[in-house]
Amino acid sequence: MLALALATNAAWGQSVALTGVLGSKALLVIDGSAPKAIGVNESHKGVRLLQISGDSATVDISGQRQNLRLGDAPVSVGSRGGRDGGSRSTKLVLIADSRGHFIDRGTINGKTMQYMVDTGASTIAIGRTDAERLGLPYLKGTPILMGTANGTAQGWRIKLDTVKIGDIELHGLDAVVASQSMPYVLLGNNLLAQFQMTRRGSEMVLEKH
Repeated sequence: MLALALATNAAWGQSVALTGVLGSKALLVIDGSAPKAIGVNESHKGVRLLQISGDSATVDISGQRQNLRLGDAPVSVGSRGGRDGGSRSTKLVLIADSRGHFIDRGTINGKTMQYMVDTGASTIAIGRTDAERLGLPYLKGTPILMGTANGTAQGWRIKLDTVKIGDIELHGLDAVVASQSMPYVLLGNNLLAQFQMTRRGSEMVLEKH
């Protein structure tokens, strides 16, 4: 399973994500580093594993007890300041899968979705099945024609209230809903343009100021 890790500088504290359970050990991604398997009462980079239960783990981060669930976005602990935190920036580090795709989970309008970064898409694209699961009123959107591998298909242009990846929440982004199902929500350039994007080998770094 791929992990989206929220990378932070010292002023922003630490982030931890659970990416796997290997018997009596938890596979943790800490501040965007490579996954590390640690056992109960073992520590790594200041994070101590307290307990493993099924697909969840309890850890101690900087003296704070946190529960992690497999596949959830990272838990971040540290001093963040207010929502209007001046010039502080948030950085997301995405790790590519074996095919070179950047895939993880986030939310649209508060509901979980699985997304893939697609720099070739001009806007966020959502399959009809996902749109219905997310409760999006796409039939009230603007009808459009979309070019697909099988020709032209019906689609709808809508506006999303919120899109959240990691700890970053964006508001009022346009999206298109395709009439066919899609394996992922595609995050296109209208979202990616909100970030400074850097590619380093198997990592993609998205930084928002």
